Amino acid sequence: MPTPEEKLADAKQLLSLPRIVAICGSTRFMPEMTEADLRETEAGRIVVKPGCDMKSPHALWSDPVEAEALKVRLGDLHRAKIRLADEVLVVGDHIGDSTRAEIAYARLLGKPVRFTHPEADPEA
Repeated sequence: MPTPEEKLADAKQLLSLPRIVAICGSTRFMPEMTEADLRETEAGRIVVKPGCDMKSPHALWSDPVEAEALKVRLGDLHRAKIRLADEVLVVGDHIGDSTRAEIAYARLLGKPVRFTHPEADPEA
């Protein structure tokens, strides 16, 4: 019996979907993520990336209690994006704890991981 991951891979192939790339990295690199999104899209890939930069002020996370709850939900959502993706692209020359955990998660799932700055790879 096929695993959910195998079923997803089969469905993506049946639908002739382009490769899906999940962009990971610190939100301090949002401009670089936007550039990476542009380049990956131009290359014919579907891109999923963080949609919120909680380092920038916004009413959605102005309340500290709500902000913590949102951070948890966004982490869960980003891990779902990694599961959906065929590969991960890590943007930026600094790898913090969250990004390090995302890289480990992607590798645990057998996803290829690329880096805009290969020297930042924790396994390099």
